Amino acid sequence: MRGPIRARAACACLLAAAAIVAAGCGSGTSTTKASAASAPPPPARSATLILDFTPNAVHTGIYAALARHYDRDHGVRLHVMAPTATTDSIKLLETGRVNFAILDIHDLAIADESAPTHPDLVGIMAIVERPLSAVIAAPGITSPRALEGKTVGITGVPSDTAVLRSVVAGSGGDPAKIKTITIGFNAVADLLAGRVAGATAFWNDEGVTVRSKRPGFHVFRVDDYGAPSYPELVLCATGRTLRDDPSLARGVVDALVAGYDFTLANPQEAALDLEHQATGLDPSLVRTQLSGLLPAFRGPGGRFGVLDEAKLASWAQWEARFGIVSHPPDVARTFDPSYAASAPSGAAR
Repeated sequence: MRGPIRARAACACLLAAAAIVAAGCGSGTSTTKASAASAPPPPARSATLILDFTPNAVHTGIYAALARHYDRDHGVRLHVMAPTATTDSIKLLETGRVNFAILDIHDLAIADESAPTHPDLVGIMAIVERPLSAVIAAPGITSPRALEGKTVGITGVPSDTAVLRSVVAGSGGDPAKIKTITIGFNAVADLLAGRVAGATAFWNDEGVTVRSKRPGFHVFRVDDYGAPSYPELVLCATGRTLRDDPSLARGVVDALVAGYDFTLANPQEAALDLEHQATGLDPSLVRTQLSGLLPAFRGPGGRFGVLDEAKLASWAQWEARFGIVSHPPDVARTFDPSYAASAPSGAAR
């Protein structure tokens, strides 16, 4: 929906993003300490990961992994960068300028439908286990159905309309009776100013922000109104990377699982890891957002990162039903659950 986290910035120059990659933006800087009783680990291999949006609470486990050197522990020197434009993440991944990217699952579906124009992209780990998409409504709108006859803001990202239609229809309303206007990524400002009765947005971001500024707004999550519980954000690589260098993908997945396991067990410390490395964040907002996200980080058995094939199959049908793509994505081709399934997990600790 956010093209990833519906990355709201206007399209900026791809070369600028590539320059950040070359500069190694956000890379970890420490080395793994081997115990005296063990052999020194092999030199860490460099890997570049581009986020879906500027660093925020949903990325806490990534920055915890860097701060605590879990990347080095798993043989990887991970460089993390933020996109400068809506399409950066997918373009840099497709062109091989980054090794891994966090993508919104809807963008992954659209890329899958575009094949063979696009290189094959594969989701290898869930970042969250449920949708972040929602419709946020003014205090007087107590049900999505009450949006009939009113104006709702959408960003213009293809999945917005699908989310709005799904939420309204799931509440027994008629999506055809809602007027929509494109507001870009100004949901909070437009809701607070009363320019729209509702807006499509993310419950963990705009939903938290608007409620922190003015209590009483309603947040209608798409999976509470009939959508399957799909993983909104997914760690992706190209099929070529997975075929040519599966061990690099395994090291990155293992490191991130360790980072998110630490986050689940120690959210306050992990929030500090994020804030120390991604400057300019509001600590109070980070903690509120992270508190809401913690349950969404847990998959089956309490594990982080798991890709549930049954849920993905339901998502694929929903994706086509509401018009994000013209046919259901091929789940077996678009996802490889084996990396997250085999990652060491601290869920049992």
